[in-house]
Amino acid sequence: MAGRAKAADGQVIQYTTLKVRLYPTQDQAELFEKTFGCCRYIWNQMLSDQRRFYAETGAHFIPTPAKYKNSAPFLKEVDNQALIQEQNKLSQAFRLFFKDPENFRHPKFKRKKDDRDSFTACNHVFESGPTIYTTRDGIRMTKAGVVKAKFPRRAQAWWKLKRITVSKTRTGKYYCSILYECPVRRPEPVAPNAETTIGLKYSMGHFYVADNGEMADPPRWLRRSREKLVRIQQKLSRMEPGSKNYEEAVQKYRLLHEHIANQRRDFLHKESSRIANDWNAVCMRDDALAEMSKGPSRKDAASSGYRMFREMLRYKLERQSKPLIILDRYAPTARTCSACGLAQDSVDYKVKTWTCPKCGITHNREANAAKNIKAQGLVQFGKSA
Repeated sequence: MAGRAKAADGQVIQYTTLKVRLYPTQDQAELFEKTFGCCRYIWNQMLSDQRRFYAETGAHFIPTPAKYKNSAPFLKEVDNQALIQEQNKLSQAFRLFFKDPENFRHPKFKRKKDDRDSFTACNHVFESGPTIYTTRDGIRMTKAGVVKAKFPRRAQAWWKLKRITVSKTRTGKYYCSILYECPVRRPEPVAPNAETTIGLKYSMGHFYVADNGEMADPPRWLRRSREKLVRIQQKLSRMEPGSKNYEEAVQKYRLLHEHIANQRRDFLHKESSRIANDWNAVCMRDDALAEMSKGPSRKDAASSGYRMFREMLRYKLERQSKPLIILDRYAPTARTCSACGLAQDSVDYKVKTWTCPKCGITHNREANAAKNIKAQGLVQFGKSA
């Protein structure tokens, strides 16, 4: 995406995030825990004072973190940048709420059991050097020093480190998301046509079906892990909450869910990258997965990650100046014949194939819908161009 930073002629600024696993020492882990708590404390204090100030004066005002350091000396023990970023996040939350209150809710107080533990710190470059930088086997942070890390890949030499976000999962693992600013050559806009465009239809059984008949069968991580989850849940129901065995079983349960999420994310990234690199345009329908998930036989729709897959496709295509064309969710793609255009009154979604009463062609229901999504998407793009 384009940023505010200046780029040379023929270049644009893009932002890339690298997520690395952290292995902090005991002292560094304690500092991270203090920072998580201080960020949550400063957020709640600023939000409380904002509400009180608004109730008394009718004006919007958010105090700075420096106001609270005298009454709460423990705030001085953590990185000041993490506290400043909490104020920026709260200000951004209010800006979004005031701009579009129907889609963005009013900021609420944070609770330790509900919110993810994380903090963000920006990198500042002084004459003595940057405040945050990477080493051969770690990341140097303010107050924490060099934290050991495992890098899946390295940043290019010309990338500029902007900020980091340290987070902790429910399984007790620490991660750091490093945001880089990287200038790249401005890609030429790509005009889609029928030969270089693909239409994708969400499928309950195959994740998606393409207009050319291609199907994506993800690893059935949820189905294979279901029996393990059931056994763990049965053990938990027979254990005494708070006991050592109970806590060990809860940890196994969380680790299994984390493993499933990682498998799903890995599949989505690989599949979206392949499609974005092979095709000049992608047509999809804005399916309501929440509605499709209703019913005992449709429980895989919500956990499939199809919406995440669509967002991955969006930014990966955008970086190559390729369009992602989204049709309305009520577009009659499944009950329309892709050969003659006859639209039926209804369609039986349990039937995999159907024959058009007008032209007599037998269609695979999902592949036919993907063809219609592609055709209608090209028409929609032509009207908007």
